Amino acid sequence: MATLRALNTFCQNSQQVCRLHLSASRQEAVVISGRKLARQIRQEARIDVEQWVSEGNRRPHLSVVLVGENPASHSYVLNKTRAAADVGISSETILKPSCISEDELMELIHKLNTDHRVDGLLVQLPLPEHIDERRVCNAVAPGKDVDGFHVVNVGRMCLDQSTMLPATPWGVWEIIKRTGIPTLGKNVVVAGRSKNVGMPIAMLLHTDGSHERPGGDATVTISHRYTPKEQLRQHTKIADIIVAAAGIPNLITADMIKEGAAVIDVGINRVQDPLTGKDRLVGDVDFEGVRQKASFITPVPGGVGPMTVAMLMKNTIKAAKNLLNAPKRIRLVASS
Repeated sequence: MATLRALNTFCQNSQQVCRLHLSASRQEAVVISGRKLARQIRQEARIDVEQWVSEGNRRPHLSVVLVGENPASHSYVLNKTRAAADVGISSETILKPSCISEDELMELIHKLNTDHRVDGLLVQLPLPEHIDERRVCNAVAPGKDVDGFHVVNVGRMCLDQSTMLPATPWGVWEIIKRTGIPTLGKNVVVAGRSKNVGMPIAMLLHTDGSHERPGGDATVTISHRYTPKEQLRQHTKIADIIVAAAGIPNLITADMIKEGAAVIDVGINRVQDPLTGKDRLVGDVDFEGVRQKASFITPVPGGVGPMTVAMLMKNTIKAAKNLLNAPKRIRLVASS
């Protein structure tokens, strides 16, 4: 008690010193709950589906093609079909052995493309090595491509046009918007340049906010595996937002970010816990270290992952509405 009284007296007589002490002991980052945001989005989707059905339309339907026995892929697909049921979307999982030929898979995709009962279609990646993933992604009809991987949908995204956005990048964009993290004129680093995650995230963040598909109007730097670590550090030290999507554990550490940066961790890596010897999931960010300096941070798991599934539901609803309106657009064009 005597020590506390002495400290109180010192603070009363030295207000400037106390203010400096308080500013130095800043709070840890706000941990963004992707699960909580995903629940909000799924509730929006649920309301949207029921409104759609109440107007006399058929319930949206999602078909998922799953090739092989990859445990992670089976887990991801189960999460997607459970989410579909939760929001009122009907779904099916079509299982195929890893020995399926590319031509057989293409034939199945064509069948689903032409099935009017199927609104959304996705082929779970990765595929066996003997199958060309890009050819498969481009085989899915753009209007049913709820993954947003078809070259037409990628092109429309790059041109700031309304389209099916890839679910993970869209989830990252929604996290940033719904959390209130400003992007206009801000410096952003995206660590990772994959065509399905890193590149689309960069596109969404840097493009014009006044266009048909509004972007973030940020200044974006993209790094990749050939970016020297010291050069990456130079970019991240001035970044207001860092999106880590490289698939490298502990790529982003506390000494690489500035005070108050927002850090979005997209990485999913399995590492062995030194204490238990069991595998555990970690991201690309040193979570415990970085949270001491950042203003916002997403955890792994429980951050971007749930948002990916939620945005996939949004895309499925969008596909159902687009398919219903497609014949109307064709008639309008024909009559003009």
